[in-house]
Amino acid sequence: MKKTLLLILVMSLSFQGLFAQSESAFKEGEWFRFEMSYSGFLKAGEATLEVKDKTYKGTPVYHVVGKGWTTGAIKWFFKVEDRYESYFDKSTIIPYKFIRDIDEGGHTKDVVIHFDQEVQKAYINDKKHRQKSVIETEPNVQDMVSTFYYLRNQLDVSNLKIGDEVFVNMFFDKENYGFKIKYLGEETISTNFGKVNALKFRPYVMAGRVFKEEESLTLWVSNDKNRVPLRIKADLAVGSLRADLDAFKGLKHPFKILVKN
Repeated sequence: MKKTLLLILVMSLSFQGLFAQSESAFKEGEWFRFEMSYSGFLKAGEATLEVKDKTYKGTPVYHVVGKGWTTGAIKWFFKVEDRYESYFDKSTIIPYKFIRDIDEGGHTKDVVIHFDQEVQKAYINDKKHRQKSVIETEPNVQDMVSTFYYLRNQLDVSNLKIGDEVFVNMFFDKENYGFKIKYLGEETISTNFGKVNALKFRPYVMAGRVFKEEESLTLWVSNDKNRVPLRIKADLAVGSLRADLDAFKGLKHPFKILVKN
């Protein structure tokens, strides 16, 4: 459980380059809530993602706030309170600012990153250690949160074939981060809202202290214009973690449910 619940959730949604969708998949006011369970029966925590309208240095942007926290019995021996924020351009979905403020069982981080996309640099302010640094980035780099929204807009099912893999470049904390995902096809799954047709993916992660192996994560997103994250399953080094969409509001498009509960 030493990996933030929200980090597992959002990193799992980060797949890039395969897709192209002409119409935006989200709008201001969209809100998701996820319920986490550990090893299939123990409630582990909750996470939320919310889209807001803001202005950043005179430019209209979306301001997304993601929060994650432990609940129930786990909270008493390992408390998590995480907050992630991203400010990204409404048209290009390119980030200008990223915030990571976390407390995971006493392990804390408080990092603010400003992206200069023209010169391809990230200006990092590690507030906890009072350290500032500048690191070169990839062109049009995404942060951990903005990637999710950028890719929802780019997803084009017609271009996907089972087994397709994509390599991803993203910037996280103080480094350029790369990983790949595999498309596994379509699957109808049971959710809190009924049966939903979903697209299934396998993000690759680094095996070791947290994840059991490279193929430890599985992700399902709705096969409609919203690309709603429905479920994530992670096989951890000890036990497993599952996140299910528990509530939502403010979707831009109708949510397609095959059979309602």
